[in-house]
Amino acid sequence: MFDLPTETVKQRKAYSKFVKFIKSKGFIMFQESVYMKLSINESAVEALTKAIKQGVPSEGFVAMLTITEKQFNSIDLLLGEFKSDILTTDDKVIEL
Repeated sequence: MFDLPTETVKQRKAYSKFVKFIKSKGFIMFQESVYMKLSINESAVEALTKAIKQGVPSEGFVAMLTITEKQFNSIDLLLGEFKSDILTTDDKVIEL
């Protein structure tokens, strides 16, 4: 997870570069500014952590949390109702 400044053009470029970097390492977005990746073992986690440390921007906050697959599976996702103005049906709509 990370919190990087985006107030200046230079900061926005650093943010974009970091996001592209972690995506190139196989991370996927879990929520905004929170990315995750499944690693096969502890040595893979250590190698990944070393690589991420080299790509961290000079400004901002980056944190890494390692959890087991069992711990990840125990996450309860509490989702609110999704509202959208987009019709997601094959039914025909007739406006009079």
